[in-house]
Amino acid sequence: MSSQPPFEAIARKHGAPVYVYDAHVISAQYNRLKNAFRKVEHLKLHYAVKANSNLSVLRLMHQLGAGLDTVSIEEVRLGLRAGVAPENIIYTPNGVSIEELEEARSLGVQINIDNLSVLELFGQRYPETPVCVRINPHVMAGGNANISVGHIDSKFGISIHQVPHILRIVELTKMRINGVHMHTGSDILDIDVFLHASEILFEAATHFKDLEFIDFGSGFKVPYKKDDIETPIEELGEKLSERFNAFCEKIGKPLTLSFEPGKFLVSQAGTFVAKVNVVKQTTSTVFAGVDSGFNHLMRPMLYGSYHHIENISNPKGKPRFYSVVGYICETDTFGSNRQIAEITEGDLLAFHNAGAYCFSMSSNYNSRLRPAEVLWYNGEVHLIRSRETFEDLLKGQVEVDLTAEAKVETV
Repeated sequence: MSSQPPFEAIARKHGAPVYVYDAHVISAQYNRLKNAFRKVEHLKLHYAVKANSNLSVLRLMHQLGAGLDTVSIEEVRLGLRAGVAPENIIYTPNGVSIEELEEARSLGVQINIDNLSVLELFGQRYPETPVCVRINPHVMAGGNANISVGHIDSKFGISIHQVPHILRIVELTKMRINGVHMHTGSDILDIDVFLHASEILFEAATHFKDLEFIDFGSGFKVPYKKDDIETPIEELGEKLSERFNAFCEKIGKPLTLSFEPGKFLVSQAGTFVAKVNVVKQTTSTVFAGVDSGFNHLMRPMLYGSYHHIENISNPKGKPRFYSVVGYICETDTFGSNRQIAEITEGDLLAFHNAGAYCFSMSSNYNSRLRPAEVLWYNGEVHLIRSRETFEDLLKGQVEVDLTAEAKVETV
């Protein structure tokens, strides 16, 4: 059995571009994280659906034993459709209406609230429904300002300095807080900063007598290229587990330690395969133009994210420098002056670390169609999303005969 998906065969059968996910990598990452916190008696991993919301991926997570972290009512419904029990789904929205929270309540999922006014309103209406509160520790643990959400100016969470307000709402409404949560941001490298934030959360947790779990979010960095740095998960597991167990002993109550990994579980499992349409020499640059763009893979243009690019049609070719670009009528550069094995028109390029926030951010910009998605599972290729067709672009549109309306107005 091949150790990795047969990318070229997949592209021939399902067309390029195409997203390919390796279930074995997902399983390995899940088990690695679980093992890092093996000293914690009660551990719960909720996969962050926004990273990759394909139903088959959600079912795989459920099969591994993970719950789901959702940020919209649609993600909640996807999770339920995938067979995940409501009690294994946590719903952590931002800026949604009370009506959406009420719908989540009716579906029976764990609700996480990050706004004082919403907390008070929800507590007045449903004091019997336990909720989690999202705390902003004012700690910037992520490596990129665009993806760090725990700093003081973030729109996410209730300020740690507003805990007295939370306690006042709890006292007046008699509502029950069963969890406290934080998420400091993505690409965490300095675990001491993360541990500092966790101590702030521990202190906040002491104020809630009905507490059942503490959720530390996620944001663990994965390597994007050879010898790249990543979050030292094993070291974090050792140090945070010790602190968590000590906290549980201090309060005399066993709690559940929760995380919401997304990128950590699926990023390295995904490969985006695109075909080279043109090789174009200009006065200073050699462009390799592929049959895709930021409509399919937005992260390089949105975050400046790095995706290692490999020529899988000519892996042993002489290395040359290329700027890999897309076919969108915008600047859509995947990588500038990358050293890649010599590229010929028709070659297939593999973009690595394409399992998280890639297809889920895709669009039909320029009226281009979204690609297929494939899961490599137990040595077999499974189509888990069909390539879109032109008819899919028209779905939902209502064609109005404007000429006929104009005639009516004239009359």
